Order: sequence, then structure tokens, then C-alpha cells
Amino acid sequence: MNARAARFGGLDGLRAIAVGLVLIYHLFPKALPGGFLGVDVFFVMSGFLITSLLLRELETTGRINLLAFWRRRARRLLPAVAIVVLVSTSLALAAGRDLLVGVAQQIAGAVFFVSNWVFIANGSDYFARDTPELFRNFWSLALEEQFYIVLPLIAILVFRLRHRITWAIPLAVLGVSSAFLMAALANAAADPTRIYFGSDSHSFGLFLGAAMAVVLSRRAAAALTTAGQAVSLGVALLGFTALGVLSFTLREGSPESFLGGFQLATVAALAVVWAITREGAIAGRMLDVQPLRWIGERSYGIYLWHWPLLMVVTSAATAAGLGTSWLVPAATLALTLPFAALSYRYIEQPVRRVGLRGALVRWFSPRNYTPRRRRVSVALAIIVAITFPLTGIAVATAPERTTSAEQILRGQEMLEADRSNSEQGTSDADTAPPGPGAAETDAEPGAAEPAAPAVVEIEGRDITAVGDSVMLASYPELTEAFPGIEVDAAVSRGLWAGVDIVADMAQSGTLRQVVVVGLGTNGPVDEDALVALQEAVGGRQLILIDAHAERDWIPEVNANLTRFAQERRGVALARWDASVADTPEYLAEDGIHPGPEGGEVYAASIRSALDDLFTPGEAPGWAIPRR
Repeated sequence: MNARAARFGGLDGLRAIAVGLVLIYHLFPKALPGGFLGVDVFFVMSGFLITSLLLRELETTGRINLLAFWRRRARRLLPAVAIVVLVSTSLALAAGRDLLVGVAQQIAGAVFFVSNWVFIANGSDYFARDTPELFRNFWSLALEEQFYIVLPLIAILVFRLRHRITWAIPLAVLGVSSAFLMAALANAAADPTRIYFGSDSHSFGLFLGAAMAVVLSRRAAAALTTAGQAVSLGVALLGFTALGVLSFTLREGSPESFLGGFQLATVAALAVVWAITREGAIAGRMLDVQPLRWIGERSYGIYLWHWPLLMVVTSAATAAGLGTSWLVPAATLALTLPFAALSYRYIEQPVRRVGLRGALVRWFSPRNYTPRRRRVSVALAIIVAITFPLTGIAVATAPERTTSAEQILRGQEMLEADRSNSEQGTSDADTAPPGPGAAETDAEPGAAEPAAPAVVEIEGRDITAVGDSVMLASYPELTEAFPGIEVDAAVSRGLWAGVDIVADMAQSGTLRQVVVVGLGTNGPVDEDALVALQEAVGGRQLILIDAHAERDWIPEVNANLTRFAQERRGVALARWDASVADTPEYLAEDGIHPGPEGGEVYAASIRSALDDLFTPGEAPGWAIPRR
């Protein structure tokens, strides 16, 4: 379709598919792990459409009016941003304090369209689902708006070239350079979020879409022949197939996603856009059907609303002890669609048609009131009157840290103070006695059963504990329950890291006779890691702490830990998950990290496992063979 055409067929339907990919990725991540590619489809469409609009203006008026272009973009983007920010921040104020951490920076990034760089500067992790950043999804909007500022400036320069085909070359070069930069940063092991959020490393879809618009604008509009329809439909099917395969197989933040995954998805999106926007293309007409077109027209609002509402609903559900079951995505969808529809009809469209001043007159001028318009005006006035001051309160009272970060910091500060004090005195590890039952470590399965050992009281000086941020947050309560316990805990630690730590301690002679390991929160736990851990523990008793978190891998982690403890002598399971499940108020707002009461439950679960380990009889002890 040439630049003079009034409307591109199929793009609304493609928008619906793209926003659907993103929603499924965020609401049902296991169902579509690569659904984040929907954003890259949006990038290609945006680059193609905006460049086509500039070409249309150039052909119609002979010039590009920069101020008018930027004013149209502001009318299109800002009204929805404003209402989403006001309403979402007000809801977050009621839902949970963790959602307000850094909210002032996030709002500034959203309003000035620099969210992607704000998140990069703050060290945010796009792929971390339990980090409550209210406006994280605004990063892509920021990147697009930066493109909208730069593109017309580039266009004014390149459109002066004599031959139109050369207009596309600078745009294509910028796109290819951005794609190579993403791959180069991935090869250099750069932070995945930096690669993903960067305007320099993730704008190739926008520039390549713009280059394609320039190339296609040279052709006069003509009806497709039968052969042309077949080619167009075939290309669209190939493009959709590639996007579908990538959406189901590409892993978030993985090297393969940056080393070809995003680039291939962009090529597929370019193919689809080329196929559906050709004049009279059957593929385009197929995508123009309802309800795809209805969703596509409101896709911008759907994209803006869904993430803040997901954060609010998740926070409310966690506080109520409901977890993040199917109720959370269902409630999020039930709120997102009507919110986006109302915003589109009563805020976005009026401002887009008559500008902000005209919309204000329409909304709040009594002379123009009809009964329906009066209801709309009253509703808008009430929303602004409530949400504007609440947003101000939220910004003014926003905490510096999340509740989970505060609990981790509480444990970290106490741990560091205890380490500093111990360096000035004598370590308990030097005087730790051999652990009970150590003499029976070589008993063979067929040997006669030894006499049942007496009940042994394990003291803190007998225990080495290695764990993640959950153990770190529980450190004050662990030291109270087990005075003299040695704890090595850190944020975002996985089981294989714990295996190395335990092995190093064993080699240096500092590993005590009872080893407690809590490392199931941050990733899968497999049999090989558990076997390696027990080998590193050697002739010592081992306590494994199961995990409590609303994360995809937790059920499998706990099943593997339970099975390993049941099958191995000298291993017991501390049932932290079951112990804290009925008391969500003992946890931080993330539902993972314990506060003081939760720390007491954490320590009690370890004490219970120790009692199992050393109770005479058919308990999972070291000295008693399994039947």
C-alpha cells in the first residue's frame, strides 16, 4: 500500500495479536515463555506506520511539520499515560506499600518517556516477576517515543537525497547496527535487562519497519493478482509460524534470545506487516475481523493498564493469603479490558480528535452537556479529584525499600556485625564437637541395626547453615534459637553455589557436624545438585529446607527435596513451606521473605527437622538404617 492510502489493512488485528502475546506472557508465563516478542511486533508496526504517515505528509504538503507531528504524538500517547498513572498509583497506595518504592522516579520516567533508562540506572530486572515495579511496562513506550523524536529529524535529512530508494539506506543501517549491538552486548555478557531496555540495542524493529515503509511507498497501489494473493498469504503464514515457534520456545533473558531470537522475530514481523498491508491482501482482511479489530484499536490502553493492574491485584491477593492462583490473571483481565475501553472512548479519542483544550471544553462546559456527557464529565471530575491528591500522597510517603528488602537488610546488618565481632574473638568452629551419630556413617544397608541412640540436643555451635535471602532475613531469629550457629547466606543464591560453599568449608576444616541448607527459592533443584551437596557434606548430618514462594519451580523443588530426604540416610527435611503457609502475615509483602515472626517459624522448622534427625527409632536419622 502506498503512502497516500488512508488506512493499512490488517494492522489492528496484528496489534491485537501482539498485545495478546504480551498479556499471556505476563499473566500465564508458563503457557507462552516467549510472549515478550509481542513488543517487538509493535516496534515493527510503529516504525512502519509512523514513517508512512511522514511520507504521506511529505507527498501532500511537500514538507514535514515537526511541531505538528510531535503534537499529534503527544495527543495520542499522553492522555492514556496520565490516567493510568493517576489511577494505578492511587490503587497501589491502598494495595501495598511495596508497590510505591521508587514510584516518583517511575512516574517521571513515564511522563518524560525515559522509563527504559530509569530502570537501567536503578538496576531493575525486567525478567524478575516478583519485583513490584508499578510502571515497568512503560519502558517500551519510552523507547518508541524516543524514536518518534529522532525519526522526523532523520527524515528531514534523508528525504533531501535525490533518489527515493536511498532514503531507506540510513534507516536500514541504523536498524542493522542496533541488531548487531544487541548481539555484541550479549557476547560481552552484559546485563540482560540493559540489553533489553536499551534504546541503542533494541530499536532495530522500529528502524527496519521505517526502512520498509520507505521502500514500499515507491510502488503505486494496485490490486493483487491471484498469484500475488497467494504469495502474500504464504508470507504471512510463514511470518506467523516463525513468531509462534519463537513465542513458545524462546527463553526470557537467554543468550539465544539476544543472539538471533529477537532479530529473527523482527524479520518475521516485517514479513507479516509486508504481507497484510498490501492493497486488497486477503491476509489483511482476515485480520480485520471482529473482535481482533476492536482489541487492536484499544491495544495501547490494554498494554498500559495490564501491568500496573497485575501488580495491584497480585499485591492484594498476597496480602489476603490467596497467593497468585488463576484468580489473579482472571481479575487482572476483568479490570484491564473495561478500563482500556473506557479510557479509549472517553479520554483518548476526544483528545485525539479535538486536542486537549477542545476535549476539556467538551468535558466540562455546561453548554455542551447532554445527559450522557454530564455523566461522563462528573465521573472524570471525581476520578481526577480523588486520584490526583492520592498520587501526591503516594509519592510523598513512598518507602525507600520494599518490606522484603528491609527484612533482608535487618538480617544482613546483624550478620555483618556478628562476623566483625567473631573476627576479634575465637570462632566456635574451632571447638565444635563431632556430631552425634558420626561414628555410624559407614554402616552398610545389610549390617545389623545398632542400638537406638539417645536423644541429642543440637546446639548452635554444632551447625553450619548455608542459604539464600530467606535465610538471611531469618538470621536474627536463627541466632536466637541456635546461639553460636554459623550462617553463610546471600541474596539470589542457588543450590549449585551452595554446593561449592559447603565443599570449600569442608576442605578448609570449618564445616560443622550438622549442615543446614536452604537454597530452593531462586531456581530449580535437581538430583545431581543434591547428590553433589551430600558428597560435599561427607560424614555429617544434612538438613534441607524446602521453599515457600509463588514461583513456577517451587512445587517441583519441594517434591525433589522431600523425595531426597526420604530416600537418604542422614538427611532430614525442614518443612518451612507448610509451617508458614497459614500465616502470610508473618511474611513481607512479596509473600516470600519472613519478618521477625516468620523468622521464628523458619527457625522452628529447622528445630523440628533436627528432632526428626536425632530421635531414636525409625526417624530419618543417620544411625538408623532405612527399611
